[in-house]
Amino acid sequence: MQSGVTIRLGLQIPNFSYGTPVAELFPAVQAQAREAEGAGFDTVLLMDHFYQLPGLGEPDEPMLEAYTALGALAASVERVQLSTLVTGNTYRNPTLLAKAITTLDVVSAGRAILGIGAGWFELEHRQLGFEFGTFTERFEKLEEALQIIVGMLHGERPTFSGKWYRTENAVNEPRYRDHIPIMLGGSGEKKTFRLAARYADHLNIIADIDQLPAKLDVLRQRCAEIGRDPESLETSSLLTVVVDGYGAPTDIGEARGGRAVTGTVDQIADEIKRRIIDVGIDGVIINLPTHRYTPGVITAVGEALKPLVDTPRP
Repeated sequence: MQSGVTIRLGLQIPNFSYGTPVAELFPAVQAQAREAEGAGFDTVLLMDHFYQLPGLGEPDEPMLEAYTALGALAASVERVQLSTLVTGNTYRNPTLLAKAITTLDVVSAGRAILGIGAGWFELEHRQLGFEFGTFTERFEKLEEALQIIVGMLHGERPTFSGKWYRTENAVNEPRYRDHIPIMLGGSGEKKTFRLAARYADHLNIIADIDQLPAKLDVLRQRCAEIGRDPESLETSSLLTVVVDGYGAPTDIGEARGGRAVTGTVDQIADEIKRRIIDVGIDGVIINLPTHRYTPGVITAVGEALKPLVDTPRP
């Protein structure tokens, strides 16, 4: 396990419904990633879904396969890290996922982060033929997958025989780095937080803003239970941001929940500083789905937020 900041200011691109022809869809994604890089974001993240999610749109709205799109983005931007927020473990065999993320690290020259979670969107599983299983089974699979993936990312050749997965001397070459950061995403204090303490470099806490202080307390407990320094496990919060002054934003459910921040860029920056950074969360990942792709919004938000995450902690 290696420590060190992995994500301080991230842009998640959660939708591809831009009102453009398909031929113009990926160029709009490229433009967002390039604008984020220019505005000081350190990471660009895509959702790992095949259908659009409730609260963001209808299931049949455009959704790109994440690792194909990230591989293309690796050639479109030069400095930002690339990740999913987060990969559904149930969609790929862990050895395939290890190969995909290692390949992304090679083609991006060391800018990949493995974001991973247990998977939750039942409609997607049922209609596309992925086994969904129970809540407990999905977390059993995730822990087994992490045991395999961690070894493969480090250049080991794991032989593993578990309840859900098996490998035999699993080879994973080439590798660009000896360590690719692992980020877990979720809010579960018993399962997700325990796995993050054991396996992850970074935890993206998916929770309402007012729940974050209590979540951090529990995360520290999970680290203490295995003797890990909680300072070595970094954290971020995922927020939906709606910016005043950039046209009439699309009205969607994600913009009205406890993880949404609305106002001018200065008001948004002030709220994020007070309610997220100052309570001990290391970084923020924002998305802007209500704006679709509106040039200039990413730049305005990035320039307002970057000083918050660049300031050293006391």
